Amino acid sequence: MNTTLNRDTLAQVSPKLAELSQQVLFGDIWQRPQLAPRDRSLITLAALVALGRTAQLPWHIDFARQNGVTDDEIAEAFTHLAFYAGWPAAVSALTCLAEEKK
Repeated sequence: MNTTLNRDTLAQVSPKLAELSQQVLFGDIWQRPQLAPRDRSLITLAALVALGRTAQLPWHIDFARQNGVTDDEIAEAFTHLAFYAGWPAAVSALTCLAEEKK
């Protein structure tokens, strides 16, 4: 079974990790004024692609859209990453983007 946890389902499996994610990651780190949420989304997408964390990409692609990143910009970031994170990583990320467009 290949279940991907999100903000809601994470709390069912690990309440403490969900609490830390909400309070520290999204309640503090994502709120710091030194970077805009849009920039944080692009950084997060790049890190997930580079580390091959494709299970996390669909949620963060949607979150990036909410933060003002367009699908064209996401596709361009993933294309750019092909030369730094590797071709397979970029293609896998673009596959996630294509699935999210459906």
